Amino acid sequence: MSEEKIFDTQFFKKLNTLRFSMNMRLSQGSNGIRKSSAKGSSVEFSDFREYMPGDDVRRIDWNAYGRMDRLFIKEFMEEKEAVFHIFIDTSKSMAFGEQPKATMALRIAGAFAYIILNNLDRVSVSAVKEDSLTVGKGMTGRKALQKILTELESFEFAGKTSLSQAIRSRDIHGKGVSVIISDFLDPAGIGAGIRYLKYKKQDIILIHVMAKEEMDIRIEGTVDLRDMETGEKLRVTMSNNAIRNYTGQLKAFRQHMEQISKKYQMRYLFVRSDEDLEKVLLEGMKKAHF
Repeated sequence: MSEEKIFDTQFFKKLNTLRFSMNMRLSQGSNGIRKSSAKGSSVEFSDFREYMPGDDVRRIDWNAYGRMDRLFIKEFMEEKEAVFHIFIDTSKSMAFGEQPKATMALRIAGAFAYIILNNLDRVSVSAVKEDSLTVGKGMTGRKALQKILTELESFEFAGKTSLSQAIRSRDIHGKGVSVIISDFLDPAGIGAGIRYLKYKKQDIILIHVMAKEEMDIRIEGTVDLRDMETGEKLRVTMSNNAIRNYTGQLKAFRQHMEQISKKYQMRYLFVRSDEDLEKVLLEGMKKAHF
């Protein structure tokens, strides 16, 4: 990354205004504050069932026995932590922009980690590079935030990426939430990765980051364009017609992302890398029905 400080004083000031809650019931994970449909031994009462040999006699409801002359066991809702997996595209294209897409991606990941940890849930951060992952350790507790931010600041954005292939290399156990932060400029697409995460019982959030320069074309005349990931060059003449064609393709690309999000019942948030982080997290997430 550049010399720019990713997690500066302003970033931490903005965090103090953010609160984010995923209303989901998860049946996997360790004890935490997330309510699960799995039966356990927390303090919130759920239901009764008849006593069976081997049950803990301390959970017998003796009042019910006195009324009905039958043994019943109290069941409780077990409270579980939600498990979040954050996947960050660290390909070279993410470093593009006067205000790089990579900077926004890291700040969004850091803000998500802050909110998740404050909910006493568990989060891990993975860097997607080429067709593999650098998988971070799952962490929980408010004190874990600085470790995650330090980990994020160490990410280097270079080379190409195969999002689906990399994501499918992650062995995920149990229900959870997977957050993918990328510009999604992968020729192979993200479809196979999404289907894998759905098979693994993940609720999926797509954070689509693009640079201002990709959205608002200011280039004129004949120029040589270079693919940041492959190094391939293409000479183009940026006529009004060429810009219209590009704008149309970009619109179709965003519509495609929205369509697959609806198809697989995912949350989708489009973000420009020059946007204000607080606006993204408060207004953008509300618009995306978080």
